[in-house]
Amino acid sequence: MALKNTEGVLLINLGSPKELTKKSVRNYLKIFLSDDNVVDIPKFFQQLILRLFILPFRPKNTLEAYEKIWTKQGSPLIISTQSIAKKLSKKTGWFVEYAMRYEEPSIENALINLKNNGKNKIYIISLYPHNAMATTITTELETRIVANKVSDDFELIFTKPFYDNEIYINAMSNSIKPYIENDTFDKIIFSYHGIPKRQAKKTDETGNHCFSTRECCEVAGDGSKDCYRSHTRIASMLTAEKLGLSEDQWEIAYQSRIGPGWLTPFTDKRLAELPKEGKDNIAILCPSFISDCLETLEEIDIRGRETFFTAGGRNMTYIPCLNDSEETINLLENLIETC
Repeated sequence: MALKNTEGVLLINLGSPKELTKKSVRNYLKIFLSDDNVVDIPKFFQQLILRLFILPFRPKNTLEAYEKIWTKQGSPLIISTQSIAKKLSKKTGWFVEYAMRYEEPSIENALINLKNNGKNKIYIISLYPHNAMATTITTELETRIVANKVSDDFELIFTKPFYDNEIYINAMSNSIKPYIENDTFDKIIFSYHGIPKRQAKKTDETGNHCFSTRECCEVAGDGSKDCYRSHTRIASMLTAEKLGLSEDQWEIAYQSRIGPGWLTPFTDKRLAELPKEGKDNIAILCPSFISDCLETLEEIDIRGRETFFTAGGRNMTYIPCLNDSEETINLLENLIETC
């Protein structure tokens, strides 16, 4: 599909500190955790917690975590996103920009560049497969706000979450196959980024479906169609089915929790429990992310691995994100073509 001369594409990912410094990490955390769609509590208490309990202490630990994954070229997340944009443009001939929801390269600069190149109809892909307040929703809201400042002539077209897209499911299964076809694992873990249960409930249009039963996520309808938890479960089931996995060969867990009331089971706790259950040879992947980042490379492949081995684990295989693979490019091309 050839886009018109007035059409362009904008890919948006989460974000990363500008530099590997405590000041840069602190600024990134301040911006990120001040988003009302990320920390959805009254603003006074949000800022009180942020300024008294998070910013004075967390930047040091977060910087140390970034130091373990930072490359000579910079943040793995930004490098991956940049490569995806370049490859998509090369394959399709489209004018493709990329940006981060937080920090740089900014959404504003990307939109200015699109405008300066005569693009006023913009196809926007949030690089998150599943719908959530802290990803797709905040990205769309911010992009609309910034676009109104940059130009009154933009037509923005946002692609939908692609958790059940056939090309995405095929891409996921194909990315997993090479890691499991020559080995027999006790368990394959789909580790998704966690969210507070209250945020899942906020996307329930009925107001009474979410968490009403154990099977609520598998029931199609207005209560589950925009639910992050439902999307993660459906994506996992479709991928497992594509791979021919039985129910006892895989499970879902949720990582990166900040406080109580988050989606369960928790990945770190499952990694500590599995060896005691006789599951000491596992594979793990992080499907919330298209690009590998701090939450995959440091939290899972480094800290998670340490947790698993300390608990008695024998082997843990980390399966990378899709990143800039050919299948990712084909997926993104399809998302634009089917808008």
